[in-house]
Amino acid sequence: MRRVLAAIGVAIALCAPGCASDVSACLTLINSPELREPGPLFLTSFPEARDGPLHDTAFLYDNAVAIIALTGCGRPNQAARIGEAILLALDHDRYWTDGRIRNAYLTGPVKHHPLPLPGWWEPAQNKWVEDRYQVGSDTGNMAWAMLALLTLYEQDREPAYLSGAERIGRYVENAWSDVRPRGYEGGTFGHEPEPEPNRWKSTEHNTDLAAAFGRLARDSGDKHWAVLSKKAAAFVAAMWNSKCHCFAVGTGDDGHTRNRILALDAQLWPLLAIPDGATRFPGALATAQERLRHGDGFAYSEAGTGIWTEGTAQAGLLMGLSQPTDDQTALASVIARNRTADGSYYASDGPSLPTGFQLQTDPTKPREYYHTPHLAALAWVALLQMRFNPFTGTSTLPGTSQIRN
Repeated sequence: MRRVLAAIGVAIALCAPGCASDVSACLTLINSPELREPGPLFLTSFPEARDGPLHDTAFLYDNAVAIIALTGCGRPNQAARIGEAILLALDHDRYWTDGRIRNAYLTGPVKHHPLPLPGWWEPAQNKWVEDRYQVGSDTGNMAWAMLALLTLYEQDREPAYLSGAERIGRYVENAWSDVRPRGYEGGTFGHEPEPEPNRWKSTEHNTDLAAAFGRLARDSGDKHWAVLSKKAAAFVAAMWNSKCHCFAVGTGDDGHTRNRILALDAQLWPLLAIPDGATRFPGALATAQERLRHGDGFAYSEAGTGIWTEGTAQAGLLMGLSQPTDDQTALASVIARNRTADGSYYASDGPSLPTGFQLQTDPTKPREYYHTPHLAALAWVALLQMRFNPFTGTSTLPGTSQIRN
């Protein structure tokens, strides 16, 4: 109890001026409606979505970040309930038994096996349909599931969490490609039994894997994972351009040609996740501040015309863990302006925020964030307020002394 009270006290202290204790991100996350139900569960990603592909959809990435944020907020028991749902997903998929997990599951308590996937009734087709991205398995999302399970394992040393992370890791390592620049491909897209392979490689995904494999090596004592971590980190380093002090976002579908769009997470996450990333890749944060700022916050990419709450919190966390500056106050203020009436956070400050990418399910349409409450935004704000690095599970950057909260 002392840790919980201390944790929430820190969250209140880090809120922007005027932030009240009853609307801190930790307390809002802790009071998520789904957590009132007993047993393993998934949290809804977009609670205000009333129909279509986002209704009652629990994205794996969002829930993994929520696990880590709940742990940082001093509530590992609540975090473990989502972790148990991920373990059930590994054991009770409707088709796969090879260690992969899906990009999304149905929101709420896990009461049925196999685990139900989200979907919706499509009147035009007169049938129940599922989103092809949601039923697929992105490499980066699975890396985040590994990070979440390892965060839980490091709390109580429950072997099932370590075993689950290892099972996912054994599947993900098969995504390695020797096409130069060598790295881990994007995963799979679409339905079983033969989903389409994503041949592109992502700086973000390989960053996630570098951190996940590195922690798995430390927690398991198996050096095999350390080798894989270095391979993923080498791809990230290959995406670094010292002339612009920036990272390419990854490669195109050929797995070779660099995609040079400037995206915020590709600039920030290597500094949060790669050992001594802030010194190995000098200027990445400055480039993000120069080219990706929008008002007092940050856009998703150079295509952005608004503030991405989740990414703005990521920038604030990086600044707080490296060299705190007055700029953090401005970031906290803009994040506070994106808070909802019930204490959650909007994904973006405007009606729509372009990412610079197209939807994989419909390449004619842009992939965007909207002015709607988003679980990942709430979780990242909680991480910011708690100064908890999700890649290390500590209050430090990798490569510095590991001081646990």
